[in-house]
Amino acid sequence: MAIGIGRRQFISALGGAAAWPLAARAQQPVVGFLHGGEEAPSAHSLKAFRNGLSEPGFVEGQNVTFEYHWAEGRYDRLSEMALDFVRRKVAVIVAGGAPAALAAKAATTTIPIVFTSGADPVQIGLVASLNRPEGNLTGVNSFGGEIAAKGLGVLRELVPNAAVIAILVNPKNPIAELTTKDVQAAAGAIGQQVQFLNASSERDIETVFAILGQQRVGALVVGNDVLFNSSVEQLAALASRHSIPTLYSRREFAAAGGLVSYGPSLDDAYRQVGRYAGQILKGEAPSDLPVVLPTKFDLVINLKTANALGLKVCPLLFLAVAAR
Repeated sequence: MAIGIGRRQFISALGGAAAWPLAARAQQPVVGFLHGGEEAPSAHSLKAFRNGLSEPGFVEGQNVTFEYHWAEGRYDRLSEMALDFVRRKVAVIVAGGAPAALAAKAATTTIPIVFTSGADPVQIGLVASLNRPEGNLTGVNSFGGEIAAKGLGVLRELVPNAAVIAILVNPKNPIAELTTKDVQAAAGAIGQQVQFLNASSERDIETVFAILGQQRVGALVVGNDVLFNSSVEQLAALASRHSIPTLYSRREFAAAGGLVSYGPSLDDAYRQVGRYAGQILKGEAPSDLPVVLPTKFDLVINLKTANALGLKVCPLLFLAVAAR
C-alpha cells in the first residue's frame, strides 16, 4: 500500500514483535524510505535492502523501524515528504533514485542519507567526490552515461539496420535533461542517430507509440523512470503490438515480453544501500563510506520476442557486453 504524507506504516517482524511494549518499539531507530515511485514495482528492491541491512545486524521490527513515503510518480511531492522525515527526526533517510536523493539533500544537512542514483552523484551535486563524499550523503551510483552507451550498443547488435533509435524520457523527472545529454553523448560516440520522445503519463505513452508506428523508427530505448517502471505490462504490450524492438533498464520488462533489458543489478544496489544504512546506524559517518559503483549487470533477452520480430541473437553478444 502506498503511503504519502501524514500516513505511516510500521511493519512488525515475525516472532511476536507485534506484542512487544510500545515503549520498547519507540526506542528503535527509524529509517525513512523515500522513493519517487510506487511500492509494488519496488518489492524486490525492498527485500534486497532488508537483506543488506541485516548484515550489520538490523532487522525490521526487532531493532529498527521503517517508515515509507512513496511519491507514486509525483516528483513534486518528494520535497515535502523528505521534510516530513526531518520533522520526525528519523535516524537515516534511504533515497531510492536521484530525484529522491536531491529532495533529501535539500531537506537536511545533518540526518545521514544513503541513496541510489542512476545519474553521476558528483555531477548533480549529491557528493563532493565518490571516494570522499563529505557531508551527510553516500550511496550507490549506477553509471548513467556508461549504461546508456552499452545499452545502445546492445540494441545496435540486435537491430543493426536501425537508422534511428527513439529514446523515451519523462520530462518531469528532475534529471531528465542530464539523462538526455548522456544519451546524446553516447549516441554521438558510436555514430547513432537518436530521437527523443516525451511521456509523463500513461496516456502520453499510448500517444508516443502511435507516433513511433507512423515514423517507422528502427528501435526504442525506454528510459529508467518511475512512470515507466510502473507501466511494465503496458510498455511491453505496446512494443509488441507495433513490432518495435525495445530496450529497457529492468529485467521485469523482458520477463513481461519486452525484447531486451540491460542495466545494473538493482538487488545488488539496494543490498549495498542496506549495508551502508546499517553501518551508519552503528555509528559510522556517511563521509567515511565511499560511493559504491555497481559490479553486477543484468542482460536479459526474450528469445520468443526476438523470433517474433525476426531478429537473430548471437550468443557472443553476451560475452561482448560482459567484456565492455
